[in-house]
Amino acid sequence: MIETKGLRKTFISKGRGGNKKVEAVRGIDLTVRRGEIFGFLGPNGAGKSTTQKMLSTLLCPTGGEAKVLGYDLAEQQEQIRQNVGCVSQAGGADLSSTGIENLVLMAQLYGVDALTAKKYASEFVERLQMSSFIERPAQSYSGGQKRRLDIALGMIHHPQLLLLDEPTAGLDPQSRAYLWGEIKKLKADGVTIFLTTQYMDEADKLCDTIAIIDNGNIVVTGTPEELKSSVGGDTIVFSFQSEETARKAETFLTEKVQGARIQTKDNTVRLTIKDGEKMMPELLRSLDAQNLEAQSVMLSRPSLDDVFLKYTGRSLREDERK
Repeated sequence: MIETKGLRKTFISKGRGGNKKVEAVRGIDLTVRRGEIFGFLGPNGAGKSTTQKMLSTLLCPTGGEAKVLGYDLAEQQEQIRQNVGCVSQAGGADLSSTGIENLVLMAQLYGVDALTAKKYASEFVERLQMSSFIERPAQSYSGGQKRRLDIALGMIHHPQLLLLDEPTAGLDPQSRAYLWGEIKKLKADGVTIFLTTQYMDEADKLCDTIAIIDNGNIVVTGTPEELKSSVGGDTIVFSFQSEETARKAETFLTEKVQGARIQTKDNTVRLTIKDGEKMMPELLRSLDAQNLEAQSVMLSRPSLDDVFLKYTGRSLREDERK
């Protein structure tokens, strides 16, 4: 659905000291497969929105090449626009018009006749549960309601590919959860989704494939599980009644689990191991058989923030707080 090779975008920043080149996107290679949700994860200013604007033909690349739905980005922009839906961070609604007016107009802008435009609008009003507010001016909508309308506007012409730029930025948890459900439904209907986000939980829960971008470069690509597995194994923390018992458990686990990383502090033993969720029941049974009963046990798995830290040297959460 999307294939890029060496895609680049450079801006010229004018200042007192003269013109300065800013490399927003520094030659990226991407492959997005049909029917998947492809997550483009990174902090603000990493190049996510710039990449999406190039793929949607809103920005001309400085270099490289790309095909979207098989159409050449440099030569077949009209065909790309006709077959791709795009939802920007800012949204695309005319706030002085009602939601239904926005939907009908957008369908007609894509060349749909008036009768079919109304049919499509009604379809998405029902699909995104907008009937309670769709007749009001869009300026009166809540953040979640506006994003529902934005997604409907991006999908009104039934595109095969939908580009979503930070679709849940600034929304409350309930509205975010609702939109996650709608994005999953779109995938189930066969829509391919290119999703830019700075939220790790969003990328983890929604995406089939994730590319992490930082400073205009893609640092790593893979499924969420592949990326987290690349950091290391799961961590199981056993807590025992005493430090002495913990030391005995450490000795036993070192012999039983070859190659695992084991750390003991006070009355706790931390065991880092692959497939920790599968191994944990067996390890608990083995400890009980040795009269080394754990008072509590906790399993933690690597996160996408751990992945970002490994490949960039800093935490994505740090960037989110800036």
